[in-house]
Amino acid sequence: MDSNSQPGLFSNKVPTSVAFAVAVLLFFMPFIDIKCNNMSLQTVSGVQLATGFKMKNNSSNNSFLDDFKTDDVDKTITKTTTKTDKNDPNLFAMIALGLGLLGFGLSFTNIKAGMTGAIVTAIASVGCMVGLFLDIKGQVKADYSGAGREGGVGKFGRKLTEGLGISVDFTPWFYVSVIAFLAAAFLAYKRMSSMNR
Repeated sequence: MDSNSQPGLFSNKVPTSVAFAVAVLLFFMPFIDIKCNNMSLQTVSGVQLATGFKMKNNSSNNSFLDDFKTDDVDKTITKTTTKTDKNDPNLFAMIALGLGLLGFGLSFTNIKAGMTGAIVTAIASVGCMVGLFLDIKGQVKADYSGAGREGGVGKFGRKLTEGLGISVDFTPWFYVSVIAFLAAAFLAYKRMSSMNR
């Protein structure tokens, strides 16, 4: 009786598929929030991180860049940032999204090898999400420290100075996506275990 109830819950493909679907769909939600002195400048979704995104420049509507038009160096920097700057796709986000889609497809298979593949893709997706976190934090730190006393334009297309508190915060959607990938790995493992019976 005990053995019949356990496989009934985990032998079904729906829980694993739903966990992968949730993890992948969360990529359409904001993953990072770019802030200056605790004021949100732009949010970037997981899909935008995976495919590349353009930095918004609101210099026409009284943004913080207007404050930097005082001398020739700052005018040059402002000119270079008046265009919308395109950031390259993040490799970690791209791989995590691709693995999530692959895991979603594998979750529909009824063979043990498919479930093994789903477990591997889910765990690898979590690894890529951790890599994405560390990569973004590292880029911001390098941009901020590389700005120096004179200021400069960082990878995120913004003028950085010592007095400016540029930060990139990860939103709860990012963490929920990581949890969904972990849940997908657990559910795929339980389903694979139920196939042995």
